[in-house]
Amino acid sequence: MPTEVLDRILDLARHVPAAGNTQGLDLVVLEGEQTAKYWDATLPSERRVNFPWPRLLDAPVLIIPVSWPSAYVERYSESDKQRTGLGEGEDAWTVPYWYVDTAFSAMVAMLAAVDEGLGALFFGQFEHESAVKTAFNIPEDRRPVGTIALGYAFDEQRPSASSQRPRRAFDEVVHRGNW
Repeated sequence: MPTEVLDRILDLARHVPAAGNTQGLDLVVLEGEQTAKYWDATLPSERRVNFPWPRLLDAPVLIIPVSWPSAYVERYSESDKQRTGLGEGEDAWTVPYWYVDTAFSAMVAMLAAVDEGLGALFFGQFEHESAVKTAFNIPEDRRPVGTIALGYAFDEQRPSASSQRPRRAFDEVVHRGNW
C-alpha cells in the first residue's frame, strides 16, 4: 500500500471530533512483519488452519485504534471544563467518550480507505487485548478498541453469519420528532 495513501487515511482519522478537543486517541499502524506479529499474538497457528477468512491474515496494513481514558479525565479537570465534574475520574462519565471518539476515528479511517479504493474491516480483539498491548508496547493506561484491516478486497468473499442478518427497517431505526 502506498505510504501517501495510508498517510492520507491516518491524517483524516486523527482529525475527528473529540469531547473537549481532548484528542485522547492513538493509532498503532502495523505493516509487513508487524502484521505477522499481530496474528502471532492473537490467532495461534493451530487456529489458522480452519480460520474462515484466511485472506484477512494477508492484509497489508492493520491499524489499532487506541483510546486514552485518563486524558479525558485530565482535560475535564482543566479550568474551562472543571464545572462539569468529569475531571473527578472515569466513573464520573455517564458515557465513556474516549471510546466514542476513538470509534469516530476508526470509522473515518474505514471510510477514507474506501474512498481510496481499498477494503476495510473492523474487528474486535476481545480476550486478546492484553496480548496486543504487550506485543506492541501500548501503555498500560491506554485501551485498544479493536483492529482495522486495510487492503484490496477480493471478489469472492465468505460472508460471515453476522453479515447475513437483515437490517432493521428504516422506520424502526429513525424516529422523527419523538420516539
